[in-house]
Amino acid sequence: MPDILVRDLADRTVKRLKALAESRGRSLQAEVKTILEREAGRPTAADRLKIVREARELLKGRTFSDSTQLIREDRDTR
Repeated sequence: MPDILVRDLADRTVKRLKALAESRGRSLQAEVKTILEREAGRPTAADRLKIVREARELLKGRTFSDSTQLIREDRDTR
């Protein structure tokens, strides 16, 4: 498995990462690995835009009723 070396992190950043790792019962390395893997797995802006475009295409041509009256009725019953 490849390694990554990050140089010149601010002392404050390292302290915060260590505290976060300790609060979660992990080593600093395990915490940083978890953060990097989670962030790398998130969809990119391009991925999200593609999803939005696909949803718009699926809904294209449909009409939807105005829900204003339903919302008012719901609020009035509370």
